[in-house]
Amino acid sequence: MGVFSKPAIEQLPLIRNCMPFSGIPLIDLSQPDSKALLIEACQEFGFFKVINHGVPMDLISKLEAEAVNFFSLPLSEKEKAGPPNPSGYGNKRIGSSGDIGRVEYLLLNPQSFPSVFGQNPDMFRSAVSDYLSAVRKMACEILELLADGLMIQPRNVFSKLLMDEQSDSVFRLNHYPPYPERQALSGKCMIGFGEHTDPQIISVLRSNNTSGLQISLRNGNWISVPPDENSFFINVGDSLQVMTNGRFQSVKHRVLTNSCKSRVSMIYFGGPPLSEKIAPLPSLMEGEESHYKEFTWFEYKRSAYNTRLADNRLVFFQKVAAT
Repeated sequence: MGVFSKPAIEQLPLIRNCMPFSGIPLIDLSQPDSKALLIEACQEFGFFKVINHGVPMDLISKLEAEAVNFFSLPLSEKEKAGPPNPSGYGNKRIGSSGDIGRVEYLLLNPQSFPSVFGQNPDMFRSAVSDYLSAVRKMACEILELLADGLMIQPRNVFSKLLMDEQSDSVFRLNHYPPYPERQALSGKCMIGFGEHTDPQIISVLRSNNTSGLQISLRNGNWISVPPDENSFFINVGDSLQVMTNGRFQSVKHRVLTNSCKSRVSMIYFGGPPLSEKIAPLPSLMEGEESHYKEFTWFEYKRSAYNTRLADNRLVFFQKVAAT
């Protein structure tokens, strides 16, 4: 891996790392029991790892190489990709509400890329396009298995939102530079990306073989996710939590920097069209009350991106129980 240019150092909090957790659900998508295991993982963790996912390794390796090449460029060259508004290059600042982290990133709309992408824009675009096509197919397969497990018809009730031409999906490439100097003084790690949930339907994450990802369990304890560059990690998003009326729970997660190794991650955020109405599905509501008000994805996205990362974004859309 090349030597990356380093963003300016910010005064970020340090957090003591935790031991890797061996109990993260591992689901083999080629096995007949995958449907039941997916349901269980979404209910208990909102997070799981998948193998035999069908995404060719050459597509993964090609895109990682392009990402490494881009983040290795001088800062002045990377900034030619433009600010992430909505697509482009960002450094340290995450969103518009004051959150920062030790991270630089490319935020991409699958339908429109910035005009400048390093030294070979066409090769970069091709790598992203091929990778996204395969990952979206896998995400839709997972969503259809979840619909089957919930006995919902039609089985594409979730996946059709990702396949829609107006789908508001997002793709993000992150680079977390190492920071051995400050971490060596304290034995703690610097925040790369602060704790949050993903507002979309589903997130598909893959990273190089460098640790840093942590998730919060239902009891509030944080656990470290062992890296696996050959597998994908799946997050339940806020929108899927609402559509299942809370059966599935979105997972709070964060990233800590590694003291000696760069971490590169790539995340596909599968979102619905902006005009799509998000509400608990009627087929899941028999005999129970809705926990959420209906809203459009545009309304929730606007609310989510105007709050701090760690805020509970769904609280404004929850129904108040009658007394």
